[in-house]
Amino acid sequence: MAQTFTDMPLELLREYRPALPVPDGLDAFWQATLAEAREVARPITLTPVDAPVRALSVHDLTFTGFAGDEIRGWVVRPVGDEVLPAVVEYIGYGGGRGLPGEKLTWAAAGYVHVIMDTRGQGSTWSLGDTPDPHGSTAAFPGVMTRGILDPRDYYYRRLYTDAARLVDEVRALPGVDSARVAVTGGSQGGALSIAAAALSGDAVAAVLPDVPFLCDIPNAIVRTPSAPFTEITRYLSVHRDDVDRALHTLSHIDGAILARRITAPAFFSVGLMDDIVLPSGVFAAFHALASEDAAIEVYPYNGHEGGGHRHWMRQVAWLDARFGR
Repeated sequence: MAQTFTDMPLELLREYRPALPVPDGLDAFWQATLAEAREVARPITLTPVDAPVRALSVHDLTFTGFAGDEIRGWVVRPVGDEVLPAVVEYIGYGGGRGLPGEKLTWAAAGYVHVIMDTRGQGSTWSLGDTPDPHGSTAAFPGVMTRGILDPRDYYYRRLYTDAARLVDEVRALPGVDSARVAVTGGSQGGALSIAAAALSGDAVAAVLPDVPFLCDIPNAIVRTPSAPFTEITRYLSVHRDDVDRALHTLSHIDGAILARRITAPAFFSVGLMDDIVLPSGVFAAFHALASEDAAIEVYPYNGHEGGGHRHWMRQVAWLDARFGR
């Protein structure tokens, strides 16, 4: 259902390029984080699932993410041994991987579909099965402010690492063409797809973020009327002396900064009536891309739901063309 909120006119959005400062040592920060996670990585486990999905194969996946923590997921693919391209999907805020066979669309389109569970989430609108074993200093309810005063302790450092580590593992899965791995997701899942593409370099062959969250954060936290960005606003209304420290941490995970590192083909979507993820944030990340092949689908009368299934159909056609299917 369309919202009544509007951000700024489309002609201004198409020119919106905020000057977001890159924190010192950003590349070194993420290189060290991923190196530490890879050093303690353990072999994945894949277990067949007895689910009432007979035309597709479903496996329960466990891999290691940040600090060697075990992360759950699903691998869904057409039955058989054919080597296929893969689509890695990340989940929106508050959700988890869901039940086995709950997500079938990409596998039905002929891809290996890998769904990552979201540590410490999965109890708001879809089921999760992965704890976040790391503690936090004082935080506002939700995950947005957990460890926000230090980038090393911040929740999204862990989650972004999980997302990039999953790309490592998917490229090595039996029956996956390692040269054709795409990442996608909506909202928080869109932010994770940007992060995975930015942090994994050439390992990601295409990125398809839908209404991506966590972009142009300094603007978003003062202008977005709806949660979850308001978690940060509420936190800073109490922690009045910690604004600079929080913004410094957030600059390490801002999608409009990390997108500058993406060279893979990219296909974004945005809903111009979105009051959860400002369209300006989506355009800020889109304009930051270093990709020569980039497009954004605009849904003028939609909110955070974006283009729904119609947009997925466009995604399939776009990805088929780039993966030679």
